[in-house]
Amino acid sequence: MRQVLIAVAAFALGATAVAAQNVAVIKERKDHYKKMGDAAKPVSAMYKGEADFELEKVQAALKIMQEQAVILPKLFPDDSKTGEKTEALPIIWEEKADFESRFKKLGEAAKAAEAKITDEETFPDAWKEVMGNCSGCHKKFRKPKS
Repeated sequence: MRQVLIAVAAFALGATAVAAQNVAVIKERKDHYKKMGDAAKPVSAMYKGEADFELEKVQAALKIMQEQAVILPKLFPDDSKTGEKTEALPIIWEEKADFESRFKKLGEAAKAAEAKITDEETFPDAWKEVMGNCSGCHKKFRKPKS
């Protein structure tokens, strides 16, 4: 009986250690996604005609997207599949190459848009392309909002 209790305790400690490892990276990636979302929201409002066009905010958002497209793929280690109310679906780890390539495409689209968007007239098509990268990834790799 004592050996069973020791084994259960050891397992519980091991599970806690694994959970402690993934909680930090899940929180970190959530912070990075929030940063990207916070940058995109006012620009999306411009796209929808709910706010006046401001080139500086558009360019700043595109720079943040480029930065996050480099950082975020690294924040999905194998020990971060669950915990901390993650919205990440298991398919991320099953199709890791596809998942990571989508960040590369997002970064490239944001960089291209940064060069294309010079005024309100050049804004809509380029912004739509950037955001298409976001929604495509969300549909495949993120739990639907309930």
